[in-house]
Amino acid sequence: MPSWSKWGKKSKAKGDSSVASGSTAQSDGASSQQNGGPSRPPPGTARGTSTGSGGGLFTRVNQGPGAFSVGGGSAVGGGGDGGPQTAVFRVTVPENVQPGQEFQVYAGNRIVRVRCPMDSRSGQSLQITVPVDPEEGRGGGPGGGPGGGDLPPDSPNVQRLDGQAGPDGRPAYMVTIPPGVRGGQQFPVTIAGQQLMVTCPPNARPGMSVRIVPPPPPPGMQQGTQLDRPPGAGGAGGAGRPRPRPNKPPEGTQMFEVVVPRGVQPGQPFALLAGGVRVLVTCPTNASSGQKIRFNLPNTLLQKKDTEVSKAAKVKLSYDKDGWTRTVRVTDLKFQWVRMDDKGDIDSSTRFDIKHSAYVRHMVFQEGIDPRMRAGKLSLVPANDPRAVVDSHIKALDNRTDLVTYGDIAAAQVKSFPDKVKWFQGTCAELCVEWNEGHMRMNVRRDYLLSDSMEAVMSLSRKDLRKVWRFEFIGEMGIDAGGLAREWFQLVTEEIFDPERGLWQSSATNQMCMTINPASEIACPEDHLIYFRFLGRVMGKALFDRQLVAGHMVKHLYKHILGWPVNFGDLETIDEDYYSNLKKLSEMDTEMIEYCCLNFSTTEETMGDKREVLLVPGGDEIDVDQDNLPEYLEACLKYKMIGQVRAQLNELLLGFFDVIPEPLLTIFDFQELELLMCGLPEIDLEDWMANTEYSGEYDRVGADHETCRWFWEVIEKFDHEMRARLLQFVTGTSGVPPRGFGTLQGNDGNIRRFTIHGVELGVCLYPRAHTCFNRIDLPMYESKKELEEKLELAVTMVATGFDIE
Repeated sequence: MPSWSKWGKKSKAKGDSSVASGSTAQSDGASSQQNGGPSRPPPGTARGTSTGSGGGLFTRVNQGPGAFSVGGGSAVGGGGDGGPQTAVFRVTVPENVQPGQEFQVYAGNRIVRVRCPMDSRSGQSLQITVPVDPEEGRGGGPGGGPGGGDLPPDSPNVQRLDGQAGPDGRPAYMVTIPPGVRGGQQFPVTIAGQQLMVTCPPNARPGMSVRIVPPPPPPGMQQGTQLDRPPGAGGAGGAGRPRPRPNKPPEGTQMFEVVVPRGVQPGQPFALLAGGVRVLVTCPTNASSGQKIRFNLPNTLLQKKDTEVSKAAKVKLSYDKDGWTRTVRVTDLKFQWVRMDDKGDIDSSTRFDIKHSAYVRHMVFQEGIDPRMRAGKLSLVPANDPRAVVDSHIKALDNRTDLVTYGDIAAAQVKSFPDKVKWFQGTCAELCVEWNEGHMRMNVRRDYLLSDSMEAVMSLSRKDLRKVWRFEFIGEMGIDAGGLAREWFQLVTEEIFDPERGLWQSSATNQMCMTINPASEIACPEDHLIYFRFLGRVMGKALFDRQLVAGHMVKHLYKHILGWPVNFGDLETIDEDYYSNLKKLSEMDTEMIEYCCLNFSTTEETMGDKREVLLVPGGDEIDVDQDNLPEYLEACLKYKMIGQVRAQLNELLLGFFDVIPEPLLTIFDFQELELLMCGLPEIDLEDWMANTEYSGEYDRVGADHETCRWFWEVIEKFDHEMRARLLQFVTGTSGVPPRGFGTLQGNDGNIRRFTIHGVELGVCLYPRAHTCFNRIDLPMYESKKELEEKLELAVTMVATGFDIE
């Protein structure tokens, strides 16, 4: 048998231990370096003869915090292609290795050489990035084992001998001697990922074959742990399989003929149900009321007979009474809000009405100075404003074909909540950048979690935000198989929602909910807006990656994310006193209004410092009277809903929509969005019942009253979703206090337990909620069935936009 010696392909890791926060950890390239003779092995590796020439492959030790692009050739923030692919490994500094010394490890199936950074020591973990040879991908593992997907191919003059092995069971190979090699000379070969030097026997000549058995890996050499594995991959170096893109079938149309309703003028819109879908039709300019007109709708938009419709959707489709509803505009198939009056017609009034008017946020996206981040302009417009529409198409990753159309969204809107979630998550998976096109390493220090995370996330492009993220807590041994990601989302959102940071504060009406602090600039004068953009990206990424957010927000913020209407009643959940005073003002006569001496301005107090804020331009010179009272109430509503925190909310929404396409959210209501972002709560029904108080008609008998017994029997039949919705209905949030229902708080910060207040059936037909003090007004129904129907309807209708009273 010929003699041989091992020749390792050396990948030298530089000892740069400090990487700027948010910078890119890039390989320094493959520097072709000639090794003139045998190299001295570093401490911690087996000594062997190493001769000949080899490519010196240089990499960097990733120790600093930041976001690092791995594979796909994408630079951080660039989203480009064509660069070298890389693999990330964790290795441990061997014993007796001093700072600045080198040691060898296996990175996948290749031997690499790592220089210990100057601030590291034996036993400490390092993270190294190794450029992947583009020709690698075939062959076996170290010592002839199965390949891991990043092995160099065997040399062309090597052939494995099936059924033959050495004394220790290792496979044998036949190697053909290359031209020009004489007896006693060495020549290199690559076998099963190892690069060896074979000595030609004295009696052999070029063209002859010799039999060899490759050696095992050098004793004592550690195997690096690959950190960057595609989702679902079992072994190191595996690659995510490209997802098949759905081919959308050609879309046919169906013609409908309708009669223009009485009172509709040419050019005026009207709504109707067509094929189970509420659509918005504009009367042609050459038609008038009483005439027949025709229009076409795509077949994919029409509700299929076998589609399972949720309870809430059935209510929306059948309850044609006073309220706001989202329709599909026939002209461009975009979603627009309209208000149906008590006759089922569209209310086109434009002046503010305290009972019926509603507004939606309108975001105009703009190109930002930094190409990684868009700019935007946020405003609050009437809910039926033609500008306040949402597209019904979502482009696939190729930005050419439609991944989602109006038909897909219309079908998803009527599904049950679990089915909506399943469809939403499946669509997000289709929008996720392929693993082979690149993924992100997110390195953070636990002691500087928020600042490191903010720097890393804000360095990313919108494409990077839709890549797979793998997390690393610097100096810790954990490998991110999903647990580190969950921990990161939990810790980051807990910290940023912490009122002590000054960015958010507890709601004045619900201590379980957080609202934006209007004075956040005082807490973080230089970068408070950056943190809101950061949080928006984190919340969007959490939804995109099926993670949860550790913070419940006030109701109107969920509505703003969805683009849902906000109305005067929403003021009560923000500031109960402010709402009550405005409501009293709306009921005053002319003399009393003028006696209040109000103008179109308000006073804002921050840490004892008072300043005047104009609700409209020149508002300090406009007195409030009976004639302009509606405009004053409208200005107050806009100020509280958006004006007071416009800059912060603008950044929050921009960050959120950097990740989530807005059309995807049209399938949810604001209750469902909270459940999706924060998760279904674990509700202990016995604790709930034990910490419930009874008042009104139920004060004397309490839980033993027949109606109250029916109530709890109905709740016991509810699934987790309906119980969470009931909790939202009564308390304003699905959150349960950490110490149980016994610590439920009201708007004054004091304990306000869940309360069932008994009222006569003539007082109200449906249960009513008072979220400020966690009370439900429950009429004394005559049967359990009637109670169940009315309760389900009340809980469901709060998220439909209809007024059941």
